[in-house]
Amino acid sequence: MLDYLRNKISDRNPLRLLYHKIMAIVAAMYYRFPSRYLNVIGITGTKGKTTTTNLTASILTEAGYKVGMTSTVNFRIGDLVWSNGTKMTSLGPFFLQKMLRRMVNENCTHAVLEVSSHAILQNRVWGVNFDTAVFTNISEEHVDYHGGFDNYLRTKGLLFDRLNRSSRKPRIKKVSILNKDDPHFSYFDQFLVDRQYTFGKKQGTVFAKNIELLASGSRFELHVPNDYADVHLKLPGEFNVYNAVAAATVALSQNINIKTIKDALEKASSVPGRYETVNAGQKYTIIVDYAHTADSLESLLSLYKNLTKGKLYVVFGATGGGRDKGKRPKMGEAADKHADSIIVTDDDPYSENEWKIIEDICAGIQRKEGEGLWKIPNREEAIKLALTLAQEGDTVVVAGKGAEEVQMLRGKKITWDDRKVIRGLLSREMKVEIGRGKFEKRENVYMEG
Repeated sequence: MLDYLRNKISDRNPLRLLYHKIMAIVAAMYYRFPSRYLNVIGITGTKGKTTTTNLTASILTEAGYKVGMTSTVNFRIGDLVWSNGTKMTSLGPFFLQKMLRRMVNENCTHAVLEVSSHAILQNRVWGVNFDTAVFTNISEEHVDYHGGFDNYLRTKGLLFDRLNRSSRKPRIKKVSILNKDDPHFSYFDQFLVDRQYTFGKKQGTVFAKNIELLASGSRFELHVPNDYADVHLKLPGEFNVYNAVAAATVALSQNINIKTIKDALEKASSVPGRYETVNAGQKYTIIVDYAHTADSLESLLSLYKNLTKGKLYVVFGATGGGRDKGKRPKMGEAADKHADSIIVTDDDPYSENEWKIIEDICAGIQRKEGEGLWKIPNREEAIKLALTLAQEGDTVVVAGKGAEEVQMLRGKKITWDDRKVIRGLLSREMKVEIGRGKFEKRENVYMEG
């Protein structure tokens, strides 16, 4: 009966939103409003939330604080880090309040929370007393769910609007941290807070200059008021420079010095499933990334197109279940622009027809099937094809799921991990059918049979 009602009542139905709010109130009361005893930092935006959340927690830890953290990929309390297998950026209210209470019980001083627009709209973070709100960027994602981009923007803004209205904690200011380079900066700038910090490339309270993108990461000058440091970041791509500068701005707002910020950023390793390299001894590069929007796929592929000596292969799909159908052809356009070979496959189709999703993506691809384009719904077979075709000097990008450990397929949740699938394929002989020919791969030797 409950499952029937969930399917019949939309996520944005007022009754459903009221239900979520009641659950959040009960959860906060049951766990005795634990956020009152923590310095709570909420990080929101379309892209970069997970990496910024992890980098922020790393800098705070480097500064000597005991930190709790929740993100799409992982959880953290002090030195204990474990994976998030829920497929949710922001936890349900009972799980979230329980986590916050555990942070308090284990003497954490700070909580760094990745906050999604869904969680804000559904009141999942009701009862969490945020002290700092961070805006990374915003683009057209989840607009179908919110009923348009303006609604999506307003929902993100609620985190900042409520910041100044919430009760103050002793010696803790209400702070907003905003991306000054984002076209929607002025919208978030309107919300009153005790202190505001900005970040960007060449402008802001904290900014990066002389950015040099490398295969191993990046180098840049990190500028703070009256000081700067040369930083070598292990995370590749200009987008991760933005994430690092955002995290550095949070640290500055917490009165952490630039040397500690630099040390933490240079120690930071890639967040699982974000620009993650899979290396099993093969002579080509394999990258697994969470890129699931046109913008993020564009950034990912343009980076590796420039870094790749040989060919660039991309394997990706798009989320089903009626989610953001408008982004599908745009993702196809991004792949068509940069990749030498495109393999369109399943992501999380949920109960939507897999072929319909694939055709929606391919509407943005100009090339014809068989001419650098393959349509293979089975994700393992799609990855297998890319690995079979790749040769020394090439790059294979597997995008969309990152470090997720499940796949939503035909209404079922199945165990899935792109990285484990790739390692499994590399550890054994692979054979795939391509048209009339069979390609067989053993130890990077290719034979047509």
